[in-house]
Amino acid sequence: MTFTLPEDLAARFTQRVAARDRSRYVTAAVAEKLPRSDRRLIRACVIVNRDSAVREVEEELDAS
Repeated sequence: MTFTLPEDLAARFTQRVAARDRSRYVTAAVAEKLPRSDRRLIRACVIVNRDSAVREVEEELDAS
């Protein structure tokens, strides 16, 4: 897997995290961040599903 970091962030990362620990560090960061993203998506879905206009569109699509 390859990814790019902004130069300033990459410099901070390499200064603060030893080379032997970088994969573990990135793994922990991603594992922490993904559930937050999932929770935001779930909250957005709940909010949208409460919208009566969205329900009307869904009912129209289901009837098609």
